[in-house]
Amino acid sequence: MGKLRAGLIGLGMMGRHHARVLQETEGVELVAVADAYGDPHGVAGDLPFYNRVEQLIEHGLDMVMCAVPTGLHEEVGLALAEAGIHTMVEKPIASTIEGGERLADAFESRGLVGAVGHIERYNPALQSLRARLQNGDLGEVYQIATRRQGPFPSRIADVGVIKDLGTHDIDLTAWLAESQYESVSARTTTRSGREHEDMLAANGQLANGIITSHLVNWLSPMKERMTVVTGERGSFVADTLTADLTYYENGTISTEWDSVANFRGVSEGDVTRLAIAKREPLKVEHEAFRDAILSVRGEAPADSGAGAGIVSMREGLNTLRVAEAMAASGREARTIRLQD
Repeated sequence: MGKLRAGLIGLGMMGRHHARVLQETEGVELVAVADAYGDPHGVAGDLPFYNRVEQLIEHGLDMVMCAVPTGLHEEVGLALAEAGIHTMVEKPIASTIEGGERLADAFESRGLVGAVGHIERYNPALQSLRARLQNGDLGEVYQIATRRQGPFPSRIADVGVIKDLGTHDIDLTAWLAESQYESVSARTTTRSGREHEDMLAANGQLANGIITSHLVNWLSPMKERMTVVTGERGSFVADTLTADLTYYENGTISTEWDSVANFRGVSEGDVTRLAIAKREPLKVEHEAFRDAILSVRGEAPADSGAGAGIVSMREGLNTLRVAEAMAASGREARTIRLQD
């Protein structure tokens, strides 16, 4: 079995990392790169460099990583689907729901692997957390709360903080809970003088009854990436900056005071920082994409062992729908039900 011939289009801040990881991924050979705006980070090296996706396609490829700006995902993705090339696009899937639908349909109708780069699913802390939730370690889950805050990134110009950062939390929350969003209520503001929103506070409810809370902004000097899952046995806290996972166990204190005993509260119990293996999320993501392609070709199982497999374009589209609902809720100051 030969190596998969891979191409990369988009050589910006994320593109340079994709180039490195593609060159390190077993069973994959990065054979050409492209970017209409040049190669600011010197990614190409000795590889053939092109300005347009059509030129990249002509190089003869099995798979492509698409890391162009969000507004170009649909155009580039559809060209790759038409050429019969398995593709992963960076998140979000597209700038509009209609564009995301066209992308998902194009890859599904041709039997191609279409994936979206929601990298947080591959963070070791969240991988371990999901396995523990599936194992019932927390019992019934009540709430998933996330905080994703930090300074404004100069690399982002075409979308607001919801589609750039908030989509991470929307996707990981639905994935951890194994349930889709039923409703959202959000407030947004724009303080940096940009066109799009730069701060979000949102609440939601999933179809299985879990409630959610999300704080996302580009206006904080403090960088924070936290996911807190609370349930009947305690709370898990995942810090995806450090890939640490901590378990705060409920304590139990017996009492003979009936009026107090009738109150079903909790107290502090043991706190355990869990030891977990830590691999680079981007490497795990590319391995999952590779294995999904090999599975379609009948050469390997779909799951790389990462625990998540790929994030399909249909899943990426669902995340975009929730992001659009949050943006609309912020503009209109009302709760939005996703089925509507």
